[in-house]
Amino acid sequence: MRLLRPALLALAGWLAGIPVAHAADPLNVYTIWPENYARPMFQEFEKQTAIKVNFLRFSSGEALARVIAEKNNPRIDVLFGGPVETFAAGIKEGIFEAYKSPSFAKLPARFKQVDGQWTAIADDPLVFMTNAAFLKTNNLQPPASWGDLLNPAYKNSLQMADARTSGTAVTRIFSVLEVYERNEDKAFDYLKKLRQNVQVYTKSGGGGTLPVGLGQAGGGIFFIVDALETKAKGYDVVISFPKEGIGSSAEAIALIKGAKNPESAKKLIDFATSAAMQSKFSEYKVNFVPASPDVKTDPALAEVLKGAKIFPIDDEYAGANRKRIIERWVKEVLPAQ
Repeated sequence: MRLLRPALLALAGWLAGIPVAHAADPLNVYTIWPENYARPMFQEFEKQTAIKVNFLRFSSGEALARVIAEKNNPRIDVLFGGPVETFAAGIKEGIFEAYKSPSFAKLPARFKQVDGQWTAIADDPLVFMTNAAFLKTNNLQPPASWGDLLNPAYKNSLQMADARTSGTAVTRIFSVLEVYERNEDKAFDYLKKLRQNVQVYTKSGGGGTLPVGLGQAGGGIFFIVDALETKAKGYDVVISFPKEGIGSSAEAIALIKGAKNPESAKKLIDFATSAAMQSKFSEYKVNFVPASPDVKTDPALAEVLKGAKIFPIDDEYAGANRKRIIERWVKEVLPAQ
């Protein structure tokens, strides 16, 4: 032992000079995707990187308001998921840091902000969803036109999201604006007529899906990912599309300006914008259309979308006018009983 002691001391000194490896700090994220969509994606990311994701879920309006309020002392590193018009509005507030992932270059133009302040991770069309028993009772065909939703049979029977809190609602309103070729007076005249048939405006985009599934409401307008989940749970609902067309919003991800864990945040953006994550949509039965050109849309989802007239929401137009349009909707449509 006397002979070994100098060698052991030398070894201890050498080991002391080696830096101790630490696990990466956990990432803090606000997600606009519901937990059952976001959690498996974060778990897959953690498997691949050993980086834990702490997340809170908010509707898009709430998430945007929080990030803006926390602008001078960010509490998160990444804003994950949600309609691209939310991100376009965030750019105006200066809350994002530009970053281009390795997948950025191959994405179509509509799936990325030119400077890299957001990048799309999925596409999500709106649909009409109606309760099958409601249609039968009222001798109705599934709605195939925006005008069909004005039928008096739907009086006090529709549920859809509130534009003050939900990105789904904002996409819905901008869909109507596009159908009316951005003639705001005509679009708002339609929205005020539609108001007569709305039973309740829900806080979140998917908030009305269960009432429609249960027959507590006759129908509504939802993102396809929420509508198909309702159908997959066994509720007898019918999905249809208006002949005039309906909007689809890219779902995005962005790095928060002043993020405390920027390198880990970039790794999450790299993962989310890649085929590695988007190929998991089908595996986890999450019915988003992948943004990555390297991932095919799930065949069952592609079949539902077949023949539908779908147009992308113009993120620049929506982002520039989002606040004003919501304020007009609150002022003119909500009180229009």
